Amino acid sequence: MAPSVPPALRDAVVAADAYDLVLGSPGAHRAVPSTTVTVVLPLGDPLDVAWLDERGSRRRAWSLVAGLHVRPAVLRHDGLMRGLQVSLTPWGARTLLGVPAGEMSGLLLGLDDVASSLRTLPERVADAEAARSPGAGGTAAASVVQQVLLDAIVRGGAPPVPPAARRALALLASGVPAAAAARELGCSRRRLHGLVRTETGLSPTQYRRVARFQRARRLLVGQSRGGSRTSGLADVAARCGFADQAHLAREFVALAGCSPSVWLHEEFPFVQDPPSPGGGG
Repeated sequence: MAPSVPPALRDAVVAADAYDLVLGSPGAHRAVPSTTVTVVLPLGDPLDVAWLDERGSRRRAWSLVAGLHVRPAVLRHDGLMRGLQVSLTPWGARTLLGVPAGEMSGLLLGLDDVASSLRTLPERVADAEAARSPGAGGTAAASVVQQVLLDAIVRGGAPPVPPAARRALALLASGVPAAAAARELGCSRRRLHGLVRTETGLSPTQYRRVARFQRARRLLVGQSRGGSRTSGLADVAARCGFADQAHLAREFVALAGCSPSVWLHEEFPFVQDPPSPGGGG
Protein backbone atom coordinates (compact mmCIF):
# COMPACT_ATOMS: atom_id res chain seq x y z
CA MET A 1 0.00 0.00 0.00
CA ALA A 2 1.14 3.55 -0.53
CA PRO A 3 3.38 4.89 2.26
CA SER A 4 0.86 7.62 3.10
CA VAL A 5 -2.71 6.86 4.09
CA PRO A 6 -5.30 8.45 1.74
CA PRO A 7 -7.02 11.50 3.26
CA ALA A 8 -10.40 9.73 3.41
CA LEU A 9 -8.91 7.07 5.69
CA ARG A 10 -6.71 9.13 7.99
CA ASP A 11 -9.19 9.36 10.85
CA ALA A 12 -9.58 5.59 10.90
CA VAL A 13 -6.21 4.25 9.75
CA VAL A 14 -2.89 5.08 11.42
CA ALA A 15 -0.79 3.04 8.98
CA ALA A 16 -1.32 0.60 6.14
CA ASP A 17 1.75 -1.19 4.85
CA ALA A 18 2.93 -4.15 2.85
CA TYR A 19 5.81 -6.08 4.42
CA ASP A 20 8.17 -8.50 2.68
CA LEU A 21 10.99 -9.69 4.95
CA VAL A 22 13.53 -12.36 4.10
CA LEU A 23 15.03 -13.30 7.47
CA GLY A 24 17.09 -16.29 6.40
CA SER A 25 16.06 -18.81 9.04
CA PRO A 26 12.97 -19.77 11.06
CA GLY A 27 12.23 -17.64 14.10
CA ALA A 28 9.62 -15.53 15.82
CA HIS A 29 8.51 -11.91 15.86
CA ARG A 30 7.13 -10.30 19.02
CA ALA A 31 3.84 -8.46 18.54
CA VAL A 32 3.86 -6.00 21.43
CA PRO A 33 1.14 -3.72 22.85
CA SER A 34 0.18 -0.56 20.99
CA THR A 35 -2.72 1.92 20.94
CA THR A 36 -4.15 0.53 17.70
CA VAL A 37 -6.22 -2.41 16.55
CA THR A 38 -4.08 -4.44 14.15
CA VAL A 39 -5.36 -6.28 11.09
CA VAL A 40 -2.88 -8.55 9.30
CA LEU A 41 -3.41 -10.38 6.02
CA PRO A 42 -0.51 -12.75 5.26
CA LEU A 43 0.63 -13.65 1.76
CA GLY A 44 2.09 -17.03 0.92
CA ASP A 45 1.52 -18.84 4.22
CA PRO A 46 -1.01 -18.40 7.03
CA LEU A 47 -0.01 -16.64 10.22
CA ASP A 48 1.15 -18.76 13.14
CA VAL A 49 0.34 -16.64 16.20
CA ALA A 50 -0.11 -17.10 19.94
CA TRP A 51 0.14 -15.16 23.18
CA LEU A 52 3.68 -15.47 24.49
CA ASP A 53 2.53 -16.50 27.97
CA GLU A 54 -0.54 -18.60 27.22
CA ARG A 55 -0.56 -22.20 26.12
CA GLY A 56 -3.46 -23.24 23.94
CA SER A 57 -3.80 -19.83 22.28
CA ARG A 58 -1.78 -20.76 19.19
CA ARG A 59 -3.63 -20.53 15.91
CA ARG A 60 -2.89 -20.58 12.19
CA ALA A 61 -5.08 -18.28 10.14
CA TRP A 62 -5.29 -16.26 6.93
CA SER A 63 -6.24 -13.13 8.83
CA LEU A 64 -5.54 -11.66 12.23
CA VAL A 65 -7.43 -8.98 14.14
CA ALA A 66 -5.65 -8.10 17.38
CA GLY A 67 -7.41 -5.79 19.82
CA LEU A 68 -5.54 -3.58 22.25
CA HIS A 69 -3.65 -5.68 24.77
CA VAL A 70 -1.08 -5.44 27.58
CA ARG A 71 0.98 -8.55 26.88
CA PRO A 72 3.09 -9.72 23.94
CA ALA A 73 2.08 -12.18 21.27
CA VAL A 74 4.50 -14.11 19.08
CA LEU A 75 4.32 -14.76 15.35
CA ARG A 76 6.39 -17.74 14.24
CA HIS A 77 7.85 -17.76 10.73
CA ASP A 78 9.97 -19.98 8.48
CA GLY A 79 12.38 -17.21 7.53
CA LEU A 80 10.03 -15.34 5.20
CA MET A 81 7.25 -12.94 6.21
CA ARG A 82 5.01 -11.37 3.58
CA GLY A 83 1.66 -9.69 3.86
CA LEU A 84 -0.31 -6.54 4.57
CA GLN A 85 -0.87 -4.83 7.91
CA VAL A 86 -3.41 -2.14 8.79
CA SER A 87 -3.32 -0.29 12.12
CA LEU A 88 -6.72 1.12 13.08
CA THR A 89 -7.64 3.82 15.56
CA PRO A 90 -10.30 2.73 18.07
CA TRP A 91 -12.91 4.71 16.09
CA GLY A 92 -11.53 3.20 12.90
CA ALA A 93 -12.26 -0.23 14.34
CA ARG A 94 -15.87 0.82 14.85
CA THR A 95 -16.16 2.11 11.30
CA LEU A 96 -14.31 -0.61 9.45
CA LEU A 97 -15.05 -3.67 11.58
CA GLY A 98 -18.42 -2.62 12.96
CA VAL A 99 -17.63 -3.20 16.64
CA PRO A 100 -15.96 -1.13 19.36
CA ALA A 101 -12.30 -1.91 19.88
CA GLY A 102 -13.16 -2.64 23.50
CA GLU A 103 -14.94 -5.83 22.44
CA MET A 104 -11.73 -7.17 20.89
CA SER A 105 -9.33 -6.26 23.68
CA GLY A 106 -6.88 -9.01 24.59
CA LEU A 107 -8.10 -11.27 21.78
CA LEU A 108 -6.47 -12.77 18.70
CA LEU A 109 -9.29 -13.06 16.19
CA GLY A 110 -9.86 -13.61 12.49
CA LEU A 111 -11.84 -11.31 10.22
CA ASP A 112 -14.63 -13.88 10.08
CA ASP A 113 -14.89 -13.69 13.89
CA VAL A 114 -15.42 -9.93 13.79
CA ALA A 115 -16.88 -8.74 10.50
CA SER A 116 -18.77 -11.23 8.33
CA SER A 117 -18.76 -8.72 5.49
CA LEU A 118 -14.94 -9.00 5.35
CA ARG A 119 -14.66 -12.77 5.60
CA THR A 120 -13.75 -13.10 1.90
CA LEU A 121 -11.04 -10.43 2.04
CA PRO A 122 -8.13 -12.88 2.56
CA GLU A 123 -9.21 -14.78 -0.58
CA ARG A 124 -9.51 -11.55 -2.57
CA VAL A 125 -6.05 -10.49 -1.43
CA ALA A 126 -4.62 -13.90 -2.39
CA ASP A 127 -6.28 -13.71 -5.82
CA ALA A 128 -4.87 -10.22 -6.39
CA GLU A 129 -1.42 -11.44 -5.38
CA ALA A 130 -1.64 -14.41 -7.75
CA ALA A 131 -2.71 -12.19 -10.65
CA ARG A 132 -0.16 -9.42 -10.14
CA SER A 133 2.38 -8.74 -12.84
CA PRO A 134 6.08 -9.48 -12.15
CA GLY A 135 7.80 -6.68 -10.28
CA ALA A 136 4.55 -5.19 -8.98
CA GLY A 137 5.38 -6.07 -5.38
CA GLY A 138 2.37 -6.17 -3.07
CA THR A 139 0.61 -3.23 -4.72
CA ALA A 140 -2.22 -5.26 -6.27
CA ALA A 141 -3.19 -6.87 -2.97
CA ALA A 142 -2.76 -3.55 -1.17
CA SER A 143 -5.11 -1.85 -3.63
CA VAL A 144 -7.80 -4.44 -2.83
CA VAL A 145 -7.50 -3.74 0.90
CA GLN A 146 -7.46 0.01 0.39
CA GLN A 147 -10.65 -0.13 -1.67
CA VAL A 148 -12.37 -2.24 0.99
CA LEU A 149 -11.44 0.33 3.62
CA LEU A 150 -12.70 3.20 1.48
CA ASP A 151 -15.96 1.36 0.80
CA ALA A 152 -16.47 0.86 4.54
CA ILE A 153 -15.93 4.58 5.17
CA VAL A 154 -18.51 5.48 2.50
CA ARG A 155 -20.96 2.86 3.75
CA GLY A 156 -20.68 4.04 7.36
CA GLY A 157 -23.41 2.94 9.76
CA ALA A 158 -21.30 2.47 12.88
CA PRO A 159 -22.31 4.50 15.96
CA PRO A 160 -20.11 7.58 16.29
CA VAL A 161 -17.46 7.71 18.99
CA PRO A 162 -18.34 10.26 21.69
CA PRO A 163 -16.13 13.36 21.37
CA ALA A 164 -15.31 13.02 25.07
CA ALA A 165 -13.82 9.57 24.40
CA ARG A 166 -11.59 10.91 21.64
CA ARG A 167 -10.42 13.72 23.91
CA ALA A 168 -9.85 11.32 26.79
CA LEU A 169 -7.62 9.05 24.68
CA ALA A 170 -5.67 12.02 23.33
CA LEU A 171 -5.00 13.30 26.84
CA LEU A 172 -3.93 9.91 28.16
CA ALA A 173 -1.72 9.24 25.11
CA SER A 174 0.06 12.54 25.72
CA GLY A 175 0.94 11.38 29.24
CA VAL A 176 -1.76 13.12 31.27
CA PRO A 177 -2.64 11.02 34.38
CA ALA A 178 -6.18 9.66 34.64
CA ALA A 179 -7.22 11.98 37.47
CA ALA A 180 -5.99 15.05 35.59
CA ALA A 181 -7.67 13.85 32.39
CA ALA A 182 -10.99 13.53 34.21
CA ARG A 183 -10.64 17.08 35.54
CA GLU A 184 -9.78 18.36 32.06
CA LEU A 185 -12.90 16.70 30.68
CA GLY A 186 -15.07 17.85 33.57
CA CYS A 187 -16.21 14.32 34.40
CA SER A 188 -15.78 11.80 37.17
CA ARG A 189 -13.03 9.21 37.08
CA ARG A 190 -15.76 6.58 36.84
CA ARG A 191 -17.11 8.25 33.70
CA LEU A 192 -13.60 8.46 32.26
CA HIS A 193 -13.05 4.78 32.99
CA GLY A 194 -16.27 3.88 31.17
CA LEU A 195 -15.42 5.94 28.10
CA VAL A 196 -11.92 4.51 27.77
CA ARG A 197 -12.94 0.94 28.56
CA THR A 198 -15.69 0.98 25.92
CA GLU A 199 -13.44 2.29 23.17
CA THR A 200 -10.26 0.32 23.95
CA GLY A 201 -11.01 -2.46 26.43
CA LEU A 202 -8.29 -1.03 28.68
CA SER A 203 -8.52 1.10 31.81
CA PRO A 204 -7.30 4.72 31.54
CA THR A 205 -4.14 3.78 33.43
CA GLN A 206 -3.47 0.82 31.13
CA TYR A 207 -4.06 2.90 27.99
CA ARG A 208 -1.67 5.60 29.21
CA ARG A 209 0.89 2.92 30.05
CA VAL A 210 0.67 1.35 26.59
CA ALA A 211 0.93 4.78 24.92
CA ARG A 212 4.08 5.58 26.93
CA PHE A 213 5.58 2.21 26.03
CA GLN A 214 4.77 2.86 22.37
CA ARG A 215 6.53 6.24 22.47
CA ALA A 216 9.59 4.62 24.02
CA ARG A 217 9.72 1.95 21.32
CA ARG A 218 9.54 4.55 18.58
CA LEU A 219 12.42 6.50 20.10
CA LEU A 220 14.48 3.31 20.43
CA VAL A 221 13.76 2.45 16.80
CA GLY A 222 14.99 5.91 15.81
CA GLN A 223 18.20 5.35 17.76
CA SER A 224 18.65 1.94 16.11
CA ARG A 225 18.34 3.43 12.66
CA GLY A 226 20.93 5.99 13.70
CA GLY A 227 23.37 3.29 14.79
CA SER A 228 22.96 3.56 18.59
CA ARG A 229 21.00 0.72 20.18
CA THR A 230 21.43 1.03 23.93
CA SER A 231 23.44 4.12 24.84
CA GLY A 232 20.35 6.33 24.87
CA LEU A 233 18.09 4.25 27.13
CA ALA A 234 18.35 6.74 29.99
CA ASP A 235 17.43 9.58 27.64
CA VAL A 236 14.45 7.63 26.26
CA ALA A 237 13.28 6.88 29.80
CA ALA A 238 13.44 10.56 30.74
CA ARG A 239 11.71 11.77 27.58
CA CYS A 240 8.84 9.29 27.97
CA GLY A 241 8.18 9.91 31.64
CA PHE A 242 9.68 6.79 33.19
CA ALA A 243 11.21 7.20 36.63
CA ASP A 244 14.59 5.98 35.37
CA GLN A 245 16.22 3.51 32.99
CA ALA A 246 15.43 0.60 35.30
CA HIS A 247 11.75 1.53 35.22
CA LEU A 248 11.83 1.48 31.41
CA ALA A 249 13.52 -1.92 31.46
CA ARG A 250 10.86 -3.33 33.81
CA GLU A 251 8.08 -2.10 31.52
CA PHE A 252 9.71 -3.82 28.55
CA VAL A 253 9.88 -7.09 30.46
CA ALA A 254 6.22 -6.73 31.45
CA LEU A 255 4.85 -5.65 28.06
CA ALA A 256 7.28 -7.17 25.55
CA GLY A 257 8.51 -10.15 27.56
CA CYS A 258 12.17 -9.08 27.30
CA SER A 259 14.58 -6.22 27.99
CA PRO A 260 14.93 -3.24 25.61
CA SER A 261 18.30 -4.50 24.37
CA VAL A 262 16.95 -7.98 23.63
CA TRP A 263 13.92 -6.47 21.87
CA LEU A 264 16.17 -4.32 19.69
CA HIS A 265 18.42 -7.27 18.88
CA GLU A 266 15.44 -9.40 17.86
CA GLU A 267 13.60 -6.65 16.02
CA PHE A 268 16.43 -4.88 14.23
CA PRO A 269 15.68 -6.69 10.93
CA PHE A 270 12.12 -5.38 11.25
CA VAL A 271 12.75 -1.79 12.31
CA GLN A 272 14.90 -1.16 9.26
CA ASP A 273 11.92 -1.98 7.07
CA PRO A 274 8.24 -0.95 6.94
CA PRO A 275 6.24 -1.71 10.13
CA SER A 276 6.34 -5.41 10.89
CA PRO A 277 3.22 -7.57 11.31
CA GLY A 278 1.12 -8.07 14.40
CA GLY A 279 1.21 -4.77 16.21
CA GLY A 280 3.95 -2.60 17.58
CA GLY A 281 6.66 -2.88 14.97
